[in-house]
Amino acid sequence: MGHSALFNVQTTATLGAVLMALMVIAIRLKAAERPTSIKKIIMPPIGMTTGFVMFLVPVMRIPVWWGLLAFLAGAVFLSYPLIRTSEFHVIDGKIYLKRSKAFVFILLGLLAVRLLLHSYLEQYITLPQTGAVFFLLAYGMIIPWRVAMLVEYLQTKVLFIPLDPGTFPGPISHTVLVHPPFLPALGAPAG
Repeated sequence: MGHSALFNVQTTATLGAVLMALMVIAIRLKAAERPTSIKKIIMPPIGMTTGFVMFLVPVMRIPVWWGLLAFLAGAVFLSYPLIRTSEFHVIDGKIYLKRSKAFVFILLGLLAVRLLLHSYLEQYITLPQTGAVFFLLAYGMIIPWRVAMLVEYLQTKVLFIPLDPGTFPGPISHTVLVHPPFLPALGAPAG
């Protein structure tokens, strides 16, 4: 009885993770059809911050060093591919997030890594603790990604969008791709 109940919780958690990943992909692809804004960039990490309430429940608590390692792993290793595949372009004076085919594959790859690590970690720590560890991993991933997006968005806004449309000679109807200055353009030699 105990094993079947545990299996149901694990299956439900895995299916939940898959559904969440598919939802993120769908939302991201849909968002590329509308102009972006500072609010659209910063709201996901702000909303995700409410997840820290889980640590009020004793069963969810983990040692501080586990949390720091999970956060740093997300920030250092997992945020980089997301930063590299997030680009902005300007069309008719509005800033859009450019769709990236690689983004879908990166998210699916991150999901696969998460599921493999989840299965491994469950052998050593409780199911609620693995949830806490992976929450911190995801939080560590989203913060640098969204900070990089915000920096790139602000640079794009300053460099390519006039404050007053009357001050720009002619309409802005072309597409301009912008790369963060701290990352080389894809395919460009580093250095």
